[in-house]
Amino acid sequence: MITDKIKNRQSLKRILTRLKKKGVKVAFTNGCFDILHYGHVKYLEDAARCADILIVAINNDASVKRLKGKKRPVFGLKDRARLVASLESVDFVTSFHEDTPAEIISYLKPDIVIKGADYKVKDIVGNRIVKAYGGSVRNVRYHKGYSVTAIIKRIAREF
Repeated sequence: MITDKIKNRQSLKRILTRLKKKGVKVAFTNGCFDILHYGHVKYLEDAARCADILIVAINNDASVKRLKGKKRPVFGLKDRARLVASLESVDFVTSFHEDTPAEIISYLKPDIVIKGADYKVKDIVGNRIVKAYGGSVRNVRYHKGYSVTAIIKRIAREF
């Protein structure tokens, strides 16, 4: 079931502790995923290829508002989490309320933190954190032409 993939950070930490003892490599990425589009799907597929397990941490609604503006998110956290969890490439989904994922990265301690190639590795949130405990940070291909903001503007303009 899709909802079985959605975990709070405490239960996810327990699951990851067990998996890592078995040698499972864990990748982590994050985002708002406000309106899921093909660019997101390809990005998450690419990220999943970097490890055995892919965790996606989604900004909660208040965090999205602070980052994207008072009219966002378009869809609430529950719906965004279920959509991301429905993707085959995603093993677990969790959420965070902070403006950056630094705290949840520190807590979960993934082996790899992943972002799109539109980010420089040195600027990726969690870079120093994950490297301090022996993990790594990696970019995956950025799929140009996909932007939630651009999609919203196009819908507003054309419809």
